[in-house]
Amino acid sequence: MESVLLWSKAVPRGTPLERNRKFSFRHLNKHLKCNSLPAASRNTQSLRSFEAIKGPSSLRFSPSPVRKGLSFLPKCSISTSTVSDSDNPFVTKFRQLVNKVSQLKVKPLDAVKLTLLLSVLTLAAKKIATLVFNPFFWMYFSWTWLFWPWFIALGLAGYGVYCFRKHWLGEANAFEQLGIVTSVFTWLTLVPPAYFNGYLEGWPFVFFLAYHYFFFFNVSVRKRLYGDYYARNHDPKWDVDTPLWSRVLFGVGVVVGHWLAAFEGPELHRLPGGWANVGIWGLIVVTMLMHYDSTLYLARYSEKVVVPTDVVQFGPYRWVRHPIYASTMLLFATYCTSLRAPLSLLFLVAVCLVYYSKKAKMEEELMVESFGQRYLDYADKVRHKFIPFVY
Repeated sequence: MESVLLWSKAVPRGTPLERNRKFSFRHLNKHLKCNSLPAASRNTQSLRSFEAIKGPSSLRFSPSPVRKGLSFLPKCSISTSTVSDSDNPFVTKFRQLVNKVSQLKVKPLDAVKLTLLLSVLTLAAKKIATLVFNPFFWMYFSWTWLFWPWFIALGLAGYGVYCFRKHWLGEANAFEQLGIVTSVFTWLTLVPPAYFNGYLEGWPFVFFLAYHYFFFFNVSVRKRLYGDYYARNHDPKWDVDTPLWSRVLFGVGVVVGHWLAAFEGPELHRLPGGWANVGIWGLIVVTMLMHYDSTLYLARYSEKVVVPTDVVQFGPYRWVRHPIYASTMLLFATYCTSLRAPLSLLFLVAVCLVYYSKKAKMEEELMVESFGQRYLDYADKVRHKFIPFVY
């Protein structure tokens, strides 16, 4: 059987024929092998040889003129051998992947389970993405106006309960402890106004961040002194705690006070802005400085941040005997003031006074036991526990 190779007199310039380069013709199941030969000169007018071979038959063509400017003389042939698939990088990578999967020894049932799991995860990710970008859950009218996504609040509450369980068992790490605090502050400062208004704006965001900053002062002091966030071993007698029922009632009272403040106050977009809020910003700054100075001076005159080594009489301790508790009450009062909720302010202050008075009494008895007359002299000098010139 004879084979015919059609050859044009004009060789295209855009077809480079490099040495030992193979061109595949799948429909002919052949490949074209071209070897370029150096030309004697750029003006060569004749083709030295052109040979087509197929099986036992052979066809030879007479020299024909080539296009001027061709810098090489091609020598081509057709053979019946096909291009090996091993030269294809895609096939090689696919075979390597198949080999890796076969080495895992995955059973067909396990493969089905894995496929179902991936399908469920993909569907869940799609649903979550749809909810997150759904305008009925997220809608920004300004940088501080946000329609409240309830699914995030509920999810954060569930994660907080999980982390609190691990903390109760002594297994929580630093991130899980942060999760507890964040979930609590979310349900104190963000969820109540979001529930009664349907959206968030302004002050709730400010106090959400302020609460985090405020209650992590003692942790930051440990980080500064010891390089980590964990409390050190110390004499357990300094772990002054009221009965469990008292602590539970205090926590419930704080939560109820924050919800009452959101209920009592006007709608968030009706709160005045501008210079009317300068006093609130001033109270926030005073609260932060008071708490920071109190924690700093207490750490300087304490061992392991918990056990006092002397009677602290500097900084805020010159005005009240328990400035840390006083700054906490001032923070709650500032939050109620920002929402224009005076009755909730009185309720929260009353709850704090009842609880902190009992705890302060236990601490002062321990201080008298440890330092004797020095603390009694300090108590006579600084007569007020929490509120300067008042109580």
